[in-house]
Amino acid sequence: MTTSLHLKTPPDFNFKTAVYSHGWCQLLPFEIDLENWRLIYVFTGEKPVSAVISENGGAIEIDVSGDEINPVTRDKILRDTRHILRLDDNLSEFYRLTEKEKRLAWVASLSGGRLLRSPTVFEDLVKTLCTTNCSWGLTKNMVRNLVEKLGAEAADGRHAFPTAEAMANVSEAFYRDEIRAGYRSPYFVELAEQAASGKLNAEAWLDSDLPTAELKKEMKRVKGFGDYAAENLLKLVGRYDGLALDSFLRGAFYKKHNSEQVCSDKEIEAFYGKFGSWRGLAIWCDMTEKWHD
Repeated sequence: MTTSLHLKTPPDFNFKTAVYSHGWCQLLPFEIDLENWRLIYVFTGEKPVSAVISENGGAIEIDVSGDEINPVTRDKILRDTRHILRLDDNLSEFYRLTEKEKRLAWVASLSGGRLLRSPTVFEDLVKTLCTTNCSWGLTKNMVRNLVEKLGAEAADGRHAFPTAEAMANVSEAFYRDEIRAGYRSPYFVELAEQAASGKLNAEAWLDSDLPTAELKKEMKRVKGFGDYAAENLLKLVGRYDGLALDSFLRGAFYKKHNSEQVCSDKEIEAFYGKFGSWRGLAIWCDMTEKWHD
């Protein structure tokens, strides 16, 4: 049995650029079907349910597999999908800025800039920690292990992202041996315990009144989070002040704008200074343009 849910989209929304805006579409419990342009995700609730998210007639269609869902689960899936695809983000100011730059004119024309994210900040926090100091392949392996070994199973055999409680119930040795998390292992233990106990409420960062600099400091209190990780997570809660420079962004910038010559981070920051509080989104769109060819 399949239940179909629908969401209206704003005029400046592009399903393809939203789904393929960020590597998260390749990390479980997301799966991407590029041939048919569908996004699969396993939503949590009373029990995990798999859903196929697609575009149909200018609206988002969410096909939920399994038994008939109750109203509470239905509303949660709709809210989570709005959040994942960032349907409520207002990017009009960003579009005005990018339209002034010839190389970034494509952003507004393709309604880009909505960075795919997880339904919860906790999931984004864990996934961001999985991106630090390693290859993208290792990131995908760690996330896959977390989901398949600790996530609750849906009716179709897929697994949801693990809860903080599930992650807190295993040892540091489990993270080292089963998840292959390396030096992150004790960080996962502490993070999960703090989130499960309520000492850390990462969801509150979505609506925080703190200035971005202060919010970044709060994020960096999470062990394993430095400037890159905090600035990456800031983008996922809607703050684009930081560039979140890593080897990918630096290398792409050197190639595209500096004749493949290494330059300082300060020079990269100055290059995007004209975009003000949107500079982190500007560099991301600039460096990922080819993804949307």
